[in-house]
Amino acid sequence: MNAYYSDQFVLPLPEGHRFPMSKYRRLRDLVAKCLPQVRLEEAPCTTDGVLALAHHPQYIRRVASGALTAAEQRAIGFPWSAEMVERSRRSAGATIAACRAAFVDGVAVNLAGGTHHAHADHGEGFCVFNDAAIAARLMQAERRAERVAIVDLDVHQGNGTAAIFAKDDSVFTLSMHGENNYPFSKAVSDLDIALPDGTADDEYLAQLDGALARLFARFDPQLILYLAGADPHEADRLGRLKLTAPGLAERDQRVLKAASERGVPVAIAMAGGYGKDIGQTVDIHLQTVGIAARHCHREPA
Repeated sequence: MNAYYSDQFVLPLPEGHRFPMSKYRRLRDLVAKCLPQVRLEEAPCTTDGVLALAHHPQYIRRVASGALTAAEQRAIGFPWSAEMVERSRRSAGATIAACRAAFVDGVAVNLAGGTHHAHADHGEGFCVFNDAAIAARLMQAERRAERVAIVDLDVHQGNGTAAIFAKDDSVFTLSMHGENNYPFSKAVSDLDIALPDGTADDEYLAQLDGALARLFARFDPQLILYLAGADPHEADRLGRLKLTAPGLAERDQRVLKAASERGVPVAIAMAGGYGKDIGQTVDIHLQTVGIAARHCHREPA
């Protein structure tokens, strides 16, 4: 199985910044150490033309040139830097590469990504460009898939993704998230499952089973982009749900099993994870990668 990384582009963040950038490097190191069957590949850079499949050209130019206002940078959560632009391009490139690899191997992974709060004309919530939206549109443009489902199991609603595809029947957006969590003004996905604070494994998995059944009853995807957030975990400082690590493993198994039974390739992005102990978050992401590797069609080299 292929996994794509962009952690070599480290953002120069202010001291005390709350975003756990170190988790990406730690995850790549652990994948290399613990999952030798996973082929690690550097993420390719994404061009303006590809970004424009999901984003307004003026927004892309303003991001690239450093013309974002202070308010726009605060909404994103990162100060502008050349590294921010490069990393954002490559994070989208990693999801694109994972999609292409998934059509060959059945499943592939971006070790970052899941930037689902980015809208067509602005970024927010640590998201600059929406990698899933860009990749979905490019797979359609390349005639690899006419119909794409985005299964977003980050604890925060994928509001940017929902807004981008609001009038696009060829992309089905499913978001299962905390009802009282960010963003506090929600967009409308094709299917939204809003969970109360404290939701634990059994109720979560029952809701997931119902959501997947509704997705496949209404839509016949030829590709699934799966945002496998670690932030529903009980120890996540931003999550407010109560899933255990085994519960999250079962979540991943059910998504991948449902896709495999229908012969649908899956590209996975790690999405959010903000554990009080960042090592726990990294372990959950690693667990997702390991489960994905077991669903790969190709034998390890």
